Amino acid sequence: MADQSIPNENTSKRPPDKSKTSWVKAIAPYQKPVLWRSLWQIANSLGPYMILWFVAYKLLAVSYLASLGVCVLSGGFLIRVFIIAHDCGHGSFFKSRKANAICGSIASTLPQLPYHAWRHEHAVHHAHSGDLDHRGMGDIETLTVDEYLKLGRWERVQYRVYRNPWVMFTIGPIYIFMINYRYWRKDAPRRVKLSILRTNIALAAITIIGGLVFGFKAYLMIQLPVIYFSGAMGIWMFYMQHQFDGVYWERHEDWGFFDQAVKGSSYYALPKVLQWFSGNIGFHHVHHLGAKVPNYFLEKCHRELELFRDVNPVTLKKSLKCLSFRLYDERGKQLVGFAFAHNAERQAAGAS
Repeated sequence: MADQSIPNENTSKRPPDKSKTSWVKAIAPYQKPVLWRSLWQIANSLGPYMILWFVAYKLLAVSYLASLGVCVLSGGFLIRVFIIAHDCGHGSFFKSRKANAICGSIASTLPQLPYHAWRHEHAVHHAHSGDLDHRGMGDIETLTVDEYLKLGRWERVQYRVYRNPWVMFTIGPIYIFMINYRYWRKDAPRRVKLSILRTNIALAAITIIGGLVFGFKAYLMIQLPVIYFSGAMGIWMFYMQHQFDGVYWERHEDWGFFDQAVKGSSYYALPKVLQWFSGNIGFHHVHHLGAKVPNYFLEKCHRELELFRDVNPVTLKKSLKCLSFRLYDERGKQLVGFAFAHNAERQAAGAS
C-alpha cells in the first residue's frame, strides 16, 4: 500500500543544503505517521514476543538450552517493542499525543523502562549529542584524551572497567535495565519520579502474576534472559550509533545541530533481517535530524533525500573495530584507544 504523502526519489545532483529552512522542509513529508503501519508494527512485534516467550516456557520441560535460544529470539522482538515506545516518546508513532503516551507507557514497561523518565533522559541526549560541553545524560560516557590523562590512577581504573566491552555488554544490561531504572536521583523532576514508581509497581505486579501462573522459578528463568539479551542488543545498537570512526564531536561554540545529526549519528548498514528487528534505527542520522520521522519511514527518507547522499555507512564488519574506541582526541578529532593516550603521556613526559 503506497503512501502518497511521500515524495518520489530526488535525482538532483546539487550539494545538500544544510540550512535549517531547507532540511526542515525536506523532512516534513516523512514525519506523518500512518495508522495502519503503526498498528501492524504493534501486532508483528508484541504478538511474536509473547508467543516466543510462551514457547521458551514450554521448552523448559525439554531443554533449558533450547529455551534460551528462543529467549534470544524473543529478545529480538522485544527490541522492536522498545522501538515502538521510542517512537511514541518522540511523538512520531501516532498523530494523537494521548495515544503516544498510552502506547509508549505500555510498550516501555515490557523492557523495564519507565516511560517518562526515559523520555526525559532521551530528549536531553537529542538536544546535546556530539556536544563536548554537555555530556552526561543519556550518553555512553566518553572522556577526551586530556580529561583521561588528568585522572588519578584509581579513577582511570574505574573508567577503563566501564569502557571494557566485556563489562559494557555483560554487566551493562543487568545494571541498566534491572537496577539503574528502578530508582531516581534526588534532583529528578516529579514526573520522572512518578514514572519510575509506577513502572516499579507495574513490574512487581507482572512478576507476581507471572509467578503465580507459570511458577516463580520458571518465570524468572525465562524473563531474566529475555531482558538480558534484549538489553545487550540495545546497548550494542546505542553504542554503535555514536561511537564510530569519523564521529562528530565539538565544543559548544562550534557545535551545530545539522552536523551532530548527520556526522555524529551513524548510518549503521545492517543486514535486512537485523535492520527489521532493530526497527530501522540504524538510520540514526535520519532519526537525529528528524526525530518525528516514524521508524518505518527512516530508510525511505535516507534513500530519497539529497541531505544524506554523502553519509558513509558503518557496516557490521566495520562496527567491530569500534569496540577499540575508548576516548576522544580533540586535536585529531577522532575516537582513539587507551594506547593513544598513554603514548601521548609518555611523549609529554619525555619532552619535559
